Amino acid sequence: MSEGALFQWSYRSHSGSKKPRNDDSVVAFASGVEGAEILPETGSRTLSECDLVFAVSDGMGGGNAGDLASGLLLGKMSEIIPETFKAAASGLFPDSLQHLAAALRAVHEQINESAAACESRKGMAATIALAWFTPENLYIANAGDSRVYLFRNGSLQQLSKDHTAAWAQWKRGEITEIQYRSHPRRSALYEVVGGGYPNVHPHLAAIPYQPGDRFLICSDGLVEGLWESHLTRALAACADEPTATLEALLKRSLNNAGTDDTTLVVITVSEIEAI
Repeated sequence: MSEGALFQWSYRSHSGSKKPRNDDSVVAFASGVEGAEILPETGSRTLSECDLVFAVSDGMGGGNAGDLASGLLLGKMSEIIPETFKAAASGLFPDSLQHLAAALRAVHEQINESAAACESRKGMAATIALAWFTPENLYIANAGDSRVYLFRNGSLQQLSKDHTAAWAQWKRGEITEIQYRSHPRRSALYEVVGGGYPNVHPHLAAIPYQPGDRFLICSDGLVEGLWESHLTRALAACADEPTATLEALLKRSLNNAGTDDTTLVVITVSEIEAI
């Protein structure tokens, strides 16, 4: 993919109706040689001078541990990912997926150390769904049940993997979507960042992108209120500017459920027209 693609995005996070605090976090930043430049809720950029990174995290733990975990996770990723630009300036070119894996291992250890130092943070953890756009590829990383979707040529594909046994059953065709949504172990995660586990094993992938692609990154709160058919229809109707699509998805999800924190990013890729 050339650096001439135009990326437009919109992101939002909404606190659940029965919760005093939002445990979700969201970050969008341009990654360059100077570090991370935090991006506004709505905007557009090319990749001529920077990469673009979008990520959602859902925190878990008692007290205020959930929002601490998700905020720490995304804050540290915005520090670590731009190191690839600094390395390239020195003549080194680290493998992007290996860099992502190493970054998540480092943050996993930091969250566990922070939890061990304070009783009220014991067991704190967070999911992550991250999309890192470079001129060559999209690199994704996820742990837990926050998701990355691609809509292309009329079809919706989940690029991430939910780390639950129930999700794997659904994707293997052993249970239907309705059975999955009512499964008693649907939210039983076996992979998170932190949580006191000795290691983290995120799902990592490199994926080519093209003009016309639509991406959705979201916490599980969004899909509590929306079926995959709802996501497909919304992204099929998505114009190049994604704010209206984001607002429609968020409104419908909150109307249908709305008790969990709900966070989403909608990204469109289009070709820059020659002047």
